[in-house]
Amino acid sequence: MKRAYVIKIGGNVIDDEAALDTFLEQFAAVEGVKVLVHGGGKLATRMAEAMNVPQQLVDGRRITDAETLRIVTMVYAGYINKNIVARLQAAGCPAIGLSGADGDAVRAHKRRSALDYGFVGDVDAVNAFLLQRLLEGGDAVVLAPITHDGKGQLLNTNADTIAQETARALAAAYEVHLLYSFEKRGVLRDAADNDSAIPRITPAAYLELKEKGIVSAGMIPKLDNAFAALASGVSEVIIGNAGELPQLVAGTAGTRIVHD
Repeated sequence: MKRAYVIKIGGNVIDDEAALDTFLEQFAAVEGVKVLVHGGGKLATRMAEAMNVPQQLVDGRRITDAETLRIVTMVYAGYINKNIVARLQAAGCPAIGLSGADGDAVRAHKRRSALDYGFVGDVDAVNAFLLQRLLEGGDAVVLAPITHDGKGQLLNTNADTIAQETARALAAAYEVHLLYSFEKRGVLRDAADNDSAIPRITPAAYLELKEKGIVSAGMIPKLDNAFAALASGVSEVIIGNAGELPQLVAGTAGTRIVHD
């Protein structure tokens, strides 16, 4: 079975021009079919502040009202997505940028929860047929975290979840390796020490790490997505530093998330 990579880029790397350039050059050199899922960085927040649109975050998740949805759509699916696509092509990597609404790539529904997150979406389906057709045609696919509900409504959706759902959707056709890359070197045993990455985490170890408070806050959803991906047929999940992408692909850096 052909190998495929679903690589999510996020954190402060999106906002750091030099770090982003290094990452994209390394991504361009990755052999095989590949999907890049990107987050939004802080540009949307800065633009909202400049436009006097109040922003509200709950546990690190953005409340997306109608005005904020317009801003994140412009920033994520517009500037950031097309900037990444242009840089990849300059690096010799044919690429096509999509939001979830393009080609019905990612369909979602408005989140149902006690807290109203506004126009935030949870993924229902990823269009594996569309992605395979593009990937087999030689393009890297660059996915922005804007989805739609099939009824004309755009939704702001967590990029980590899109990466996990994309990896799961492609697992029937490829040996999928899912990589979450950001500014840290992996899941850290000591948040203040970037050299304290835990090399390997099993489900049992994950429970212990949570009980001891070693992993918390934003890392928990990322790890939940990682284990959900493994349970859905994804071959491997690695979390690590975006500047070490060749080593992450080779399995010599970062934190490997494994069944047992």
